[in-house]
Amino acid sequence: MLPSVRLSPAPAAFSGSSLRSKSASIPSISSLKPSKYVVSSLRPLYLAPLDGPRTAELKAQRQPLEFRCAASAADDKESKAEVVPVQSEGAQKLKISIYFATWWALNVIFNIYNKKVLNAFPYPWLTSTLSLACGSAMMIFSWATRLVEAPKTDLDFWKVLFPVAVAHTIGHVAATVSMSKVAVSFTHIIKSAEPAFSVLVSRFILGETFPVPVYLSLLPIIGGCALAAVTELNFNMVGFMGAMISNLAFVFRNIFSKKGMKGKSVSGMNYYACLSIMSLVILTPFAIAMEGPQMWAAGWQKALAEVGPNVIWWIAAQSVFYHLYNQVSYMSLDQISPLTFSIGNTMKRISVIVSSIIIFHTPVRPVNALGAAIAILGTFLYSQAKA
Repeated sequence: MLPSVRLSPAPAAFSGSSLRSKSASIPSISSLKPSKYVVSSLRPLYLAPLDGPRTAELKAQRQPLEFRCAASAADDKESKAEVVPVQSEGAQKLKISIYFATWWALNVIFNIYNKKVLNAFPYPWLTSTLSLACGSAMMIFSWATRLVEAPKTDLDFWKVLFPVAVAHTIGHVAATVSMSKVAVSFTHIIKSAEPAFSVLVSRFILGETFPVPVYLSLLPIIGGCALAAVTELNFNMVGFMGAMISNLAFVFRNIFSKKGMKGKSVSGMNYYACLSIMSLVILTPFAIAMEGPQMWAAGWQKALAEVGPNVIWWIAAQSVFYHLYNQVSYMSLDQISPLTFSIGNTMKRISVIVSSIIIFHTPVRPVNALGAAIAILGTFLYSQAKA
């Protein structure tokens, strides 16, 4: 094996005789000791031992330019460190974009079908129960068929999950009640005030403090929601209070979830599946007590008479898409920061509000639209202030 490589600049010109004479003076390879070879280039290339009699003479005639070519594990790691993260970053951005696009699309579809169902079959407690039941059935089937790996849970996990499920159930039902009474756009305008509830609960109940910009960002949120509520053409107090209760419930859900799930190794998909199952168990008896089979039967007959069998597909669609959009949102939390998620949630509300206004031809005054825009802008400023 040759221990080193030396490359030397050639003289300005060589005659054919001089090249031949230098070539002729090279000792044969067979006469050299195989332990100390060097490869040099003087046009032509020749081999010489490092300690041979010709070495001193050659060094006097030239000053070699030395190049070292080496490859090591460290160099290989460095090259990978430069290339692989770039690919990984690009793939991560693409993955997040797909999550957001899917999340927004599923949420828009859910809200459209949910409103269609509530217009034809105005029983929000049953509608909420069916949404949770559908999602629970989908995940149990996925676990049973091993399409998704079942989570490893214990009794402590379900104890910690219980308050989260209670808050989730209340928030889900309250939002559905709200949408049964008012326009989808109005419900989501009021629900954009959730950051204000989060700050107030954290400040006065948990004792947390926030920077001044966070408190200032609440002003456009509260002011915009108030302006939108005052100018809403089809204002309904039950619908307004339902959206407000939903905000408060989801704030507590997030607080309980953060406190209780530290150190729990359950993926976002399975976590939401377990949450849906427990919420279904909690909600079912209350739905029966609040509405009951007799009301459901009468309402069902009326819906079939007015809408026809389409109502069946609407109920199925809203139930499936409710679970899917929530599942994707929880899965995205495994991949992105809370700030990115908050900004994505703000953009989601914009897409829902705009699409519902277009599809349902909701009448909107300019001042009402201004209030909605101010509230959503305040939500965006809040997410930036908390970064």
